Amino acid sequence: MTQMSFTQSSKPLANLSLDLDNEWAYLKTHEDPVWESYPSYLNVVVPRILQSLARRNLKITVFVVGQDAALEYNHEALAQIARAGHEIGNHSLRHEPWLHLFSEHDLEQELAEAERHIHAATGQKPTGFRGPGYSQSATLLRVLARRGYAYDASSLPSFIGPIARAYYFATGKFDAEQRERLNRLFGSWKDGLRPLKPYRWRFDQTSLLEMPVTTFPVFRVPIHLSYVMYLAGFSTMLAQVYFNTALWTCRLLGVEPSILLHPLDFLGGEDVPRLKFFPSMGMTGEQKIAVVERCLDSMVRLFDVRPVGEHAAVVAARSNLTDVKLND
Repeated sequence: MTQMSFTQSSKPLANLSLDLDNEWAYLKTHEDPVWESYPSYLNVVVPRILQSLARRNLKITVFVVGQDAALEYNHEALAQIARAGHEIGNHSLRHEPWLHLFSEHDLEQELAEAERHIHAATGQKPTGFRGPGYSQSATLLRVLARRGYAYDASSLPSFIGPIARAYYFATGKFDAEQRERLNRLFGSWKDGLRPLKPYRWRFDQTSLLEMPVTTFPVFRVPIHLSYVMYLAGFSTMLAQVYFNTALWTCRLLGVEPSILLHPLDFLGGEDVPRLKFFPSMGMTGEQKIAVVERCLDSMVRLFDVRPVGEHAAVVAARSNLTDVKLND
């Protein structure tokens, strides 16, 4: 694809975030009892992430799990992120992708405890939230608004959620009760009909800004880096062309992309052998970082890349923001 350069002022906005899911969180979703010892790779992966971002002078939003912030052996890695000037968001307390089943009281406790641990470890009080597994409910959104959050970033407007859920069911050992609890993991088919651009939830004489994770316009298939990495397992050239085409499509259609990273985008199978069941873990960490950095270069070339919070502040001030009524 032809490359073009733009001055900073002429570039449309985009945002970049990373869900700092730890090793134990993946094992927990996979129903592996080893998760209960909270194995962590943060001391390995965080320096890799920060180095790739620093090379491009990028500041992003890192959504942190409260349980990781509560454990002292993760504190230095989390402090490094904060010292580097990145926004810290809330990614729940225990990374349970069934927050839609939580009561209002339980959600209040979940958020409050996560906020306390994250603030203690990073010095930042989160004002942005992303639910694990894109878990979201009307009750959760109301609780976020009441607690003073500036935005939610849990919406993934894609039809592919049930396919991803089927993969998890096929590769794990789940009983009927566990399957019922996970029956909305990664969302439903109708999520593909949600708005692709930011919008404002309206409810109870208040509102909350939604910053959706961008999917490929029109087709609504994922373009976050974990999906790109899955394609790279077949062909790195195919993966790069796919990502670049998605970015150009966003630019042409006026979509300011919200691109999502995960730690496994920087880790190979040799780094975390227990997670070899995860897609693309046949690649080495070095190979994955090369893919990520090419994608970051494409973003920087086409967009003015900001943390989610900065992007959200600009969006919230616009007069043409779409309002969506929140239904229970």
